[in-house]
Amino acid sequence: MVGINDIELKQTRFYQQAVSEGRVEGRVEGRVEGEATLLLHLLRLRFGPLPTEIEACVTTADTETLLRWSERLLSASTLDAVFAA
Repeated sequence: MVGINDIELKQTRFYQQAVSEGRVEGRVEGRVEGEATLLLHLLRLRFGPLPTEIEACVTTADTETLLRWSERLLSASTLDAVFAA
């Protein structure tokens, strides 16, 4: 860059904010992925192999939906009951 070395750039508020926002987004994405992985694991333990459509739904769901499905898993007697509307 013109007249700004790497160390000076990293000390700017803009740079630090951009890095911080990236970390927050990464943590949120990682948490959602972990929730989906755990739900899939529990579903497999309870109901056996899962249909591909169910796996796709779980891996693309948001946190709120994953939480709702996880709560239903505790009392559902069938896989369909977990995902009922």
